[in-house]
Amino acid sequence: MTDTPKKTPTEPEVAPAVAPDTLSGGAAPVAADTPPGGSNDSSGGAADNTIHIVDCREEVAGLSAEEFAHPADAAEHIQNLTLEKQVCMMRRLTAEDAAEALAEMEERAQTDILQNLDPDVAARILGEMSPDDAADVLSELDSVHRDKLLEFVEAEDAEEIRTLLSFDEDTAGGVMNTEIIILNDHLTADQAIMHIRREMEDKEIPYYAYIVDEKQRLAGVLSLRDLLLCRPGSILKNELSDQSLISVLFDVDREEVAHALARYDFMALPIVDYEGRLLGVVTYDDVIDIIHDEASEDMLGMVGAGQDETVDTPWLESVKVRLPWLLVNMFNSAVSACVVYMFEGSIASMAILAVLMPIVANQAGNTGQQALAVMIRQLAVEKFDRRKSWVAVLREAKIGLLSGLIIGIVVMFAVFGFTHNLRLAQVMSVALALDMLLGALAGASIPLILKELGRDPAQASSIFLTTLTDGAGFFIFLGLASLVLL
Repeated sequence: MTDTPKKTPTEPEVAPAVAPDTLSGGAAPVAADTPPGGSNDSSGGAADNTIHIVDCREEVAGLSAEEFAHPADAAEHIQNLTLEKQVCMMRRLTAEDAAEALAEMEERAQTDILQNLDPDVAARILGEMSPDDAADVLSELDSVHRDKLLEFVEAEDAEEIRTLLSFDEDTAGGVMNTEIIILNDHLTADQAIMHIRREMEDKEIPYYAYIVDEKQRLAGVLSLRDLLLCRPGSILKNELSDQSLISVLFDVDREEVAHALARYDFMALPIVDYEGRLLGVVTYDDVIDIIHDEASEDMLGMVGAGQDETVDTPWLESVKVRLPWLLVNMFNSAVSACVVYMFEGSIASMAILAVLMPIVANQAGNTGQQALAVMIRQLAVEKFDRRKSWVAVLREAKIGLLSGLIIGIVVMFAVFGFTHNLRLAQVMSVALALDMLLGALAGASIPLILKELGRDPAQASSIFLTTLTDGAGFFIFLGLASLVLL
């Protein structure tokens, strides 16, 4: 997210290594052009000292000339360079520009860059970032390297970052921002406005002012518009008399925070502790990131891939994550193979059965995938309601049954026209209807069962679904064929 960065008072003056008109122009570069991670002090905190010195003045000049509309555009440009040039550019850019670009980068790029910057350079960049962004970046580093960098950050900023790092990253506390406007409830409206004018430059959240009592407990929230419309001399506490306060505890799951913010259409939602003391806020742009992350995790988890995996993930790491689920899938496939083997004699007597088997399994699998997608979406966008969810399973069963009957009738005519065997066509029709009903029930139920067990509803759901629809489909079809036709 983009914020109004704080000026670091101790930033030394350094001779410019490039033209001064970088992204925000004019400020001194973060550091001179020395080797990334390359001080003689082995405790400098760089995780990789193999980065070679490179000349990136042309890239920095190009970054200035491009006049990117947003730091995210600059971040994308930098990420497309080699690691050596990424590190070089972060050293040559101003601390403010480097901080804005780093905050917009992918996690792996952030980690690689910080591991190869000198601690003092990295600390100056972190000092220009908002505390929540800095905490997010540092959370990806090992604890030793993280503590080393925080030693170089100003004490007040370092303490704030450490506090944010202490919260679970999947909770409201782990995604909240602490750069907010806080006003005491005994202030007058005029005093509050004067206070906001003094504090606004260092605050990222200008939408609301948060009113607290003498014990720092959240007393209310006023939009800046409401504050400006208050009568001169009115006490803030009196302006909150009719207010229904909505806040979230710091240990609530971040998905629930996203749902709450969407439900109430707020731009920010206050986060409090068990005593009601204000800790920070979660903003709408944080929620966009949360929804994006959760959707990606669900999509990858459904097929047994790593939930944080990207095309930049080391391939051996991807193998370690995927292999266990592939082994599970192999076992499940073996179950289906055993079912087919049980009816080896029937298939040998009537070879057409082997031709028709995949149709039954594939139709049921597709029906189940549809139900699975709808149910996972429901669990992702709404708070889990046990009764409502199981009613949704019944709904999917109705859909699966009716769809199965319609598809079964169509297939019955097709099979009869192809084989001129009415009993075979009828067996195929009944098997399709039953397996599609089973597929719909399984697709809707598997995420709920995983949820009840405390697991991620999307985790490898597709693998379990395929096992049920294939194994059961083969058994139903070949079993009926053996009873009716042979």
